[in-house]
Amino acid sequence: MAGKIEDYAMIGDMRTAALVCRDGSIDWLCFPRFDSSACFASLLGTTENGRWLIAPKAEAKVHRRYRPGTMILETTFATKTGKAKLIDFMPVEEPHSSIVRLVIGVEGSVRMHTDLVIRFDYGISVPWVNRRDETTLTATAGPSMLMMRTPVPLKGKDLRTQGEFTVRKGEAVPFVMTYVPSHMPLPLPVDVEVAEAATEKFWSDWSSRSAFDGKWHEPVQRSLLTLKALSYRPTGGIVAAVTTSLPEQIGGPRNWDYRYCWLRDATFTLLAFLNAGYLEEAMAWQHWLVRSIAGSADQIQTMYGVAGERRLDEWEIDWLCGYENSTPVRVGNAAALQLQLDIYGELADTMTQATKGGLPAVPRRAEIREVFLRHLESVWRKPDEGIWEIRGAPQHFTYSKVMAWVAFDRAARSPHVPARERAHWKKLAGKIHTHVCLHGVDPERNCFVQSYGSDLMDASLLLLPIVGFLPAKDVRIRNTIREIEKRLCLDGLVLRYQTDSEVDGLPPGEGAFLACSFWLVDNYTLLGRLNDAKRLLQRLLRLQNDVGLLAEEYDPRAKRMLGNFPQAFSHVALVNSALNLLHATQPKPKKAAVKRGKRRPVERSH
Repeated sequence: MAGKIEDYAMIGDMRTAALVCRDGSIDWLCFPRFDSSACFASLLGTTENGRWLIAPKAEAKVHRRYRPGTMILETTFATKTGKAKLIDFMPVEEPHSSIVRLVIGVEGSVRMHTDLVIRFDYGISVPWVNRRDETTLTATAGPSMLMMRTPVPLKGKDLRTQGEFTVRKGEAVPFVMTYVPSHMPLPLPVDVEVAEAATEKFWSDWSSRSAFDGKWHEPVQRSLLTLKALSYRPTGGIVAAVTTSLPEQIGGPRNWDYRYCWLRDATFTLLAFLNAGYLEEAMAWQHWLVRSIAGSADQIQTMYGVAGERRLDEWEIDWLCGYENSTPVRVGNAAALQLQLDIYGELADTMTQATKGGLPAVPRRAEIREVFLRHLESVWRKPDEGIWEIRGAPQHFTYSKVMAWVAFDRAARSPHVPARERAHWKKLAGKIHTHVCLHGVDPERNCFVQSYGSDLMDASLLLLPIVGFLPAKDVRIRNTIREIEKRLCLDGLVLRYQTDSEVDGLPPGEGAFLACSFWLVDNYTLLGRLNDAKRLLQRLLRLQNDVGLLAEEYDPRAKRMLGNFPQAFSHVALVNSALNLLHATQPKPKKAAVKRGKRRPVERSH
């Protein structure tokens, strides 16, 4: 049985990633990319669907951490006979993706065992396993091959590869598993010591470039490292998570594939990197974005593959029982083809924030903006599936209309747009603003609502002051915050919307959405409710697991994480909320005394 979601840590090489459980089992791994089929899928099934365990034979106390400033995971097992440390990492600079697992004897002696179950194609394809020499095995199925090198004697049993060994103080026992296309020759062995040193240097050097050195440094740094590890190095795309189908409700059908790149994340991610001083990452993300949306404006999608692929056909895996029997297990995401008007506002705001952040213009940025604005002008009145990608009937979602306003508002304020066009976009922005304030406000409560004519609340409304639609102190915004606190807060954390309304076409029930809770922190900060902002931020930081990772959602009643993991949206929101609150609470520096890490964050509002 898979561990709890919070029991996992991630290692990765910015091409793919693995989830390592506290018990030493790698239960999820896709090769060669984040969105490739899994060769270890026990996270969504059983051990027969693939996993790689290295652990003591006897009962052990477990402590783990990331090596500071890196994505190198260290798990220490303490048994009655001694202590052993398991070091897990994926080398970044190697030509082929590899997982290195190094068992170090710390005290006494520890009897260890390993259980390797390789199942390609999401846990169904059993490979041919061949011994190449005394230390090398290969497992091949179709186009994929995994090569295992270790001095530990391994033997096959019941379609599994197993071994036992004892590690004593001062000893080191390596395991290296490398992915190779099956038609390619075997690569040279990975030098474990060299790879470990190079991997630590890469991540430490990257961490040291951060411009942030204030309060909440540790969770901000871990979130930035997580975002970097979620990026696909060849293209600059950033996946929403490394998993598919981890449920938003245990036992329910709210299970989606998040191993893709969402346009909606664009501005939030760009701001996080810019404000932390990572201009190179912000540029790579911007270039990925422009390449991906290139083409006809009416074909812009909500999400793309890591290289900008558009075909993300959704299908269900019927041979996996799902995480804690949460079915269906889905691959692909049909929401890629939905109409979601807010993405146009995100695109426009991304371009604006890139300019404000000092990024050089990407090729054809002006032409791209002109094309998608003309398209948006013709469709903004339509109902859509909205920010939450509902599977029910399209609605006139208030947030979607607000983001249409954002798109035209940013164009109207851009010095790079001709004066006549700026005047046209300004007029249209004003028209939409009036339209939203007329139809998106409940006249009795004088607050914004989820959709036109509705009395339901939606956490996306917390973004209205953040994007500059109205100031936070506007009575309608303050009333909206109050209603969200009243209707959408569960034990102090924020739900996305009222799922029992059937607006999304799915059974009701899910956890609190962590990004939305960080948006409430931002609203408290904008209102000057700094003590409330600090309390909520500290509460959210306590929800991180023992190695600083966050999932998509949290269930305050069951006190456990829900949804795909680790979730980029949650970590982006953490970074931005911490930076915003830090800026609001720190003394204003004199011009001559501005220091590294103390610069004002780039803000979303106009």
